[in-house]
Amino acid sequence: MNRLGAATSPYLLQHVDNPVDWWEWGPEAFAEAKRRNVPILLSVGYAACHWCHVMAHESFEDQATADYLNEHYVSIKVDREERPDVDAVYMQATTAMTGQGGWPMTVVMDHEGAPFFAGTYLPDQPRHGSPSFTQVLRALSGAWSDRGDDVRQTAANVAEHLRRDASLPSYALTGERIDGAVATLAQEFDAMAGGFGGAPKFPPTMVLEFLRRYRGESVQQARHMLARTVAAMAGSGMYDQVGGGFARYAVDRGWVVPHFEKMLYDNAQLLGLYARLGSELGDRIATETADFLLRELRTDEGGFASALDADSPAEPGGHAEEGLFYAWTPEQLTAVLGPTDGAWAAELFNVTEDGTFEDGMSTLQLRHHPQDPADRTRLADVRRRLLAAREQRPRPARDDKVVAAWNGLAISGLVDAGRRLGRPDYLAAATQAGELIERLHLRDGRLRRVSRDGVVGAHAGVLEDYGCVASGFLALAQATADPRWLTLATGLLDTALAGFAAPDGGFYDTSADAEVLVTRPRDPGDNASPSGFSSLVHALVEAHALTGVGRYRDAAETALATVSVLADKAPRFAGWSLAAAVTMLDGPLEVAVVGPPGARRDALVARALALPGAVVVAAEEASEGIPLLAGRTPLDGLPAAYVCRGFVCERPVTEPDGIG
Repeated sequence: MNRLGAATSPYLLQHVDNPVDWWEWGPEAFAEAKRRNVPILLSVGYAACHWCHVMAHESFEDQATADYLNEHYVSIKVDREERPDVDAVYMQATTAMTGQGGWPMTVVMDHEGAPFFAGTYLPDQPRHGSPSFTQVLRALSGAWSDRGDDVRQTAANVAEHLRRDASLPSYALTGERIDGAVATLAQEFDAMAGGFGGAPKFPPTMVLEFLRRYRGESVQQARHMLARTVAAMAGSGMYDQVGGGFARYAVDRGWVVPHFEKMLYDNAQLLGLYARLGSELGDRIATETADFLLRELRTDEGGFASALDADSPAEPGGHAEEGLFYAWTPEQLTAVLGPTDGAWAAELFNVTEDGTFEDGMSTLQLRHHPQDPADRTRLADVRRRLLAAREQRPRPARDDKVVAAWNGLAISGLVDAGRRLGRPDYLAAATQAGELIERLHLRDGRLRRVSRDGVVGAHAGVLEDYGCVASGFLALAQATADPRWLTLATGLLDTALAGFAAPDGGFYDTSADAEVLVTRPRDPGDNASPSGFSSLVHALVEAHALTGVGRYRDAAETALATVSVLADKAPRFAGWSLAAAVTMLDGPLEVAVVGPPGARRDALVARALALPGAVVVAAEEASEGIPLLAGRTPLDGLPAAYVCRGFVCERPVTEPDGIG
């Protein structure tokens, strides 16, 4: 009996018609495995995952495979985006046992949740020296039956390894150590293609923000790495040159072919990064990405959906294939645009007869954006016509669950874009998303992780939810000067400090009263999105800048010391923490702009926002509800900017040049 019919997760619902007797994660599944004395198969993935779909089609939709699973295992399906705690624990086991991780994640474990086998995608047939999924299932089931004591001892050993104290030496992230992080990044920088390392290549958003804020001895090198990478990504096949927005990563070093799924967390962060660049390129990409979010990921309730699938059907009712929605041939361009514009677009977007993707199709690249005004007008018209034509293609599926943390990132990104680009519609969308989180996800001061169609799920928020949502609320407080957003944010931070703190000054990823797993997950390293650790540190720094409450800054400083080893050895996975450390070394700047709205106040705000890491709040008059605004008044009837560090302020100024 497949038990996924009542699930709220779109990923779990994708498997509701499988012949596998799936269970959701919970004590009932573990009790059933113990009653039957069979091992547990845990399969973890997410709705937009291409290889999850492949494994589902090859194995979980296959009756013979399902029959074997149903007889010899209790099978549990988990959405990693809904249960990041479960995913984190077993991904730690997978990487420890195999040296690599990824999704789909396939784990076999005992009745206590201790794993004795872990892997990722397993094919339906033996390939390249690797066994098939059914061969693995038979071998593990046989071992469970014939060598049960050995299997359980292996599981116990793995569980003990996972539980080992992960505390690291703590020392301050000084300017010298931050310089060292830049030097390490320079060694890993791809000077030819931008980015860091080789294939696959992910957008290093948090590292780029660190490089943008950095002002140490290697500042020119940092700015070069930043500029080269943001330009390369913007012109790449990973960026949707027709509809805006970024795919999750590129499969090659040169950013030509993406893995086509488009995730909210990537686009929310990249939207903010490009908006903060303050350049023509940054403004264009930020605008196009924000428009993509509002057009394709916004939900009816005012939040933002999690992702668009990598795959789309070849035809209605056909099997899904990756990239068909986004790739083009020269003939298809001509059919939409006509021979003249079609040939021009093919050359501009590097669409070739041989193709840059698969089956003679090409991803669209725009390595050289037109400078001539007439060509720019022509490009805008071409993009509009291609977008309209693409809308007639079978669309990738949308994972429409609303994740609190990722909506917090979207709020922050939209606020950055709205304030810097003069787009009140972006600010309005950010406010509506904040109101949704407040109304639906916030219960008695605690966050719920996900909702869908206006119904909140039961899963408790994890650390990244508290950090990212608090940052989103703080962004709204700065943009609107409404003190309720500050109150909501500091309430979340107080809850996080009370419930997630670790003895060494860092943070666990789950609350002290969360479900007990094999181990309590704790990972300060950033991945595709900020870790819960680094997101909370950023929120603490911003909250201190707005309130002057010293314990927020103290907590951030103590926490950053616990990530110093990671920042030294692997700064690519500590970019967001390093960005926070740079901001704390610089102050950060706290800027209150007070006075009547209009061009003069806008100019002061724009100048303040251009300062990396600055916390900038603007209002018509003083506000006791936001301490940074308390007692601030215009100067001689003109809007005035109060520039402070640690709530020690310079004389107010009325001209933008006086800020900085």
